[in-house]
Amino acid sequence: MAKATTIKDAIKRWEERHPDEQISEAKEVGFQFQWPPIEKMDNSLAALTNCTKLSLSTNMIEKIAGISSLKSLKILSLSRNYIKSFSGLEGLSDCLEQLWISYNFIEKVKGVQVLKKLKVLYISNNVIKEWAEFMKFNELPLLEDLLFVGNPLYDNLEESVWKSEAARRLPNLKKLDGEPVLRDV
Repeated sequence: MAKATTIKDAIKRWEERHPDEQISEAKEVGFQFQWPPIEKMDNSLAALTNCTKLSLSTNMIEKIAGISSLKSLKILSLSRNYIKSFSGLEGLSDCLEQLWISYNFIEKVKGVQVLKKLKVLYISNNVIKEWAEFMKFNELPLLEDLLFVGNPLYDNLEESVWKSEAARRLPNLKKLDGEPVLRDV
């Protein structure tokens, strides 16, 4: 099997495709669908000093790392990887507004509460099965858009029960699973 693509390789490929741009100046950087896939995030990502949107979706990444210095980052896409925890996001606590982390292996959401600016969390199709984990989203003061379908907690309830219970437990939500949250006045 081919050796995994490194972040340095991905940066080099990006620079080859964008000959008139410096990666340090780029606002949006996509390293999704790398072949062979990226398996490790590392400190080479520090080169993305002005990046506001970074996509590392559809790779084989197991751990979040190397992004603490990305103080301009607003949107991080890590969907379709092998991530099991929020560990590694601490450095983004004052800047990250959207985290797209669907289709991973997250069961426990410990560590998500550091993301104080987070407004959008797409965490569908993971393995969250307990209300106790779901309730930790209350520690995100600005969270207003949550995509949660495809988690065992969601799958084990009727849709109407899920919607009312989730909305009741997260009173600040404006959008749940792609639809506006309707509340009784």
